[in-house]
Parts: sequence; C-alpha cells; structure tokens
Amino acid sequence: MRKIVATHDAPAALGPYSQAVWANDILFVSGQICIDPGTGEMTGKTAAEQAEQVLKNLGAILESQGLKFTNVVKATVFAKDMNDFKAVNDVYAKYFTTEPPARAFVEVARLPKDALVEIEVVAVKG
Repeated sequence: MRKIVATHDAPAALGPYSQAVWANDILFVSGQICIDPGTGEMTGKTAAEQAEQVLKNLGAILESQGLKFTNVVKATVFAKDMNDFKAVNDVYAKYFTTEPPARAFVEVARLPKDALVEIEVVAVKG
C-alpha cells in the first residue's frame, strides 16, 4: 500500500514531492523547515526558534495521520551550523521525551529558503 499525505496544518511542499508518504505501516515524512502553514512565511531567526516551528510542522503531519512523536523510529536533523547542535537538541528533546528515535544530526552547506534547520522523520503505526 502506498498513500500520499497532505494536510493544510503543515506547509505545502515547495517542489515535486509530498509532505509524507505511507508505505504499508511506515510513514516517511519529508524534511520540514520553519514555514508557518498559516502565513506561508518562515519563522524564527535562531536555530532554536526555527526548530520549534519545524517540530510543530512535523507534529501536524503526524497528527493528521493519527500518529504522535512516540511513533517516530528515525529522525534526521540537517543544520546549517553544527554549533547549533545544543540549541536544536534542547528544542528536539521537548518533543521526544521518552524512548527517542534513532537519529542523525548532519551539518549541511545550505537548506531550502536558507533555513537553519530541517528535520525529516520516519514513523510506524502501532
């Protein structure tokens, strides 16, 4: 089973990709940046502020599918600057409070719309 996910509670895709895709009982959520779905504008000037919006966007996609952060089994964090590791981690920890998923944290040269943080996740039902 393959099913495309789209919710108005998270930013629309910026290109030819889906917000998320179900493959059987696994939900692959595309990388989210700090776009406010209500305004379509980027929010936050710091990596921590941007991470907060990113995680809200991820939460909205998960919730639209009846899932929570506890369903996430893998996350990948992309940051423009590895020096933001602690600031992003502090925000991230507020959403993944128990049994956090496997994760990679990677510094990258550039992100869409020059965001400071992007996060993608994989979640499972059950």
